[in-house]
Formats: sequence, C-alpha cells, structure tokens
Amino acid sequence: MKVISSAYLRIVAIAVLLAVTPALSYANPRSQDEEKRVAGTPVLWRRHRNPAGLDLFWGPGGPRMRPDLRKLTFIKEETGGYSTKYRVRDASGRVWVVKVGKEAQSETAATRLLWAAGYMTEVVYLVPTATIPGKGTFRNVRFEARPENVEREGEWKWDDNPFEGRREFQGLKVMMVVLNNWDIKDANNVILATRGRQGTELRYAISDLGATLGDTGKWPLLWRFTRSRNNPKDFSGDKIIDEVKDDGRVDFEFSGKKRGMFNDITVEEARWAGQLLARLSDRQLAGAFRAANYTPQEVRTLVASVRSRVNQLVRLTSAPVD
Repeated sequence: MKVISSAYLRIVAIAVLLAVTPALSYANPRSQDEEKRVAGTPVLWRRHRNPAGLDLFWGPGGPRMRPDLRKLTFIKEETGGYSTKYRVRDASGRVWVVKVGKEAQSETAATRLLWAAGYMTEVVYLVPTATIPGKGTFRNVRFEARPENVEREGEWKWDDNPFEGRREFQGLKVMMVVLNNWDIKDANNVILATRGRQGTELRYAISDLGATLGDTGKWPLLWRFTRSRNNPKDFSGDKIIDEVKDDGRVDFEFSGKKRGMFNDITVEEARWAGQLLARLSDRQLAGAFRAANYTPQEVRTLVASVRSRVNQLVRLTSAPVD
C-alpha cells in the first residue's frame, strides 16, 4: 500500500510541476511570437497575370489611392530610421507616414520595382512638394499608406521566416542586389496583416527601401565603407556578378550588410529573379523612376542600369566543369 501511495504522490507532483512551470520552458520564442500575431496565410510573392500591363508610375496603389493634398493634418512625428518622418492625415481622411530627405525618391522607385516583380510591398507615392503644417514645406516627399484594413504585425527576420530555402525568397535576396540595397536588417521588414474576402494574409514586405539605387560600398582610406543612397551616378555601370562557383552558386559583387546570406543562391534562382524584371519594358521601368521625380537624364541612367543588371542575371550559365 505504501508503494502505491508513493507512486501516486509522484504522479501528482509531476502534474503540479507541469501546470505551474512557465510555457517558455517548453516552447521556443518564435512560437510565442507567432501566437501573438493575427492568424493568417503567410505571403511573400505572387505572380502577376499580365506583367506587360503593369503601370509602374502609379504602383501597387494605383491612381485611386494617391494622397489627397488639398489639406494635410499633422498627427505626430515618427521616430527611428535614417530619415525624418511624420504621420499625417490627408483631405480624404487617409493616414500616411511621410518621409522627407534623400531616401524618399529611391524608396518610391525601389518599391515599384519589387511590386512589379511580384513581391509584397507597402503602398507609396512621391509628391514633388508638400507642406506639413507646423513643420514646413519639403521637396520630394514620400507618402506611405496606413490603410484601416491593414494591421502591422511587427518585423520578420531574414534568417528565420516561413519562406527560407524557397525560390521566391532566394529571388528576393537577388532583388536586393539588383537594387543595391545595402541596409539589410530585420528592423526594415514588416508583416502586414491584410483582411480580404479570402481571409487574412500575412504579407511579408520590406518597409524601408531608402538605402537603394546608390553604391553598396568600397574600401577607401581608413578602412571604412563609402556607401550611398539615391545616387543614379553611383548606381550606374555596376557589375553585380563576380563569378559562378564550381558548385553552381553565384558570387555577387555586393558589399551590403548581411553579406553572408547571399552566398547560397544558385544560377537557376538568380536567373529566375532576373526573368521577373526582364518581362518589363524600358517604358515600364521608366515609369517607376518618373514616379519618384527623377530628372529625364536620371531616368535614362537608372533604366539602363537596371536593364544591364537584369541581363546579367538572365544570361547566367553554370560554371564550366574541368
């Protein structure tokens, strides 16, 4: 009888211990983070049915979502990041986060190129001149939408996400090389919970694309990188592929942050990513840069540079076997 009582007490003790022990001991942090988010289907990329019909001037929001500038109301100043940002409400009641400064143009164009390739993006527009009440009048102002039906569910990580190893995720990394996005960090990523007729989608997007269309960096004196953003001259003429390795991986000419994550991209994955943009005409590409208020000469330079990079990707072949 004593033996039975002792066994019973041990079982009870274990049950109590499991009940009071914090869940963190049994669930990894990622699972806990996911439980806090809205349930939905993760989406990174979606194929466009008619790429030739895409209007890169208006971008993912089209003309109907553009900001109504008849009246802007200042809400608050946004903190963090390289550029100055303000939250405002336009005349139609829509809320926007506006970005002023050097990154506004490059981010507007880069967002359109990513969208045209099929990737999830924010809805952004560039306004040549805008007056923010109490803050001043600014040139080249980026408006980023904050739709009522979209919840921002925090950031996603480059090295821990539902798309690791998939062709679409590898293609997104290639797009970062094409755009010379050297500021690769998790804080620039966002999950957009978008509610629609088919349920909720968790759209994995890159929210901050300002550090693009420049130079990813070279080693000058004093062993410091010289990087630029929104500089068509620096962006032009770059070779983006150093070589194809014997194992079929592509060695990119890229000096951005998280350089190591670009080492596992195959020829087939890089070529696939290039083909996404190869379907676009020069006129469509020009629309993305005109939307960002670049000069006609800058538009020509940027279109030629993107076309050159795309051609380098689609012409890739495997390394010769000795």
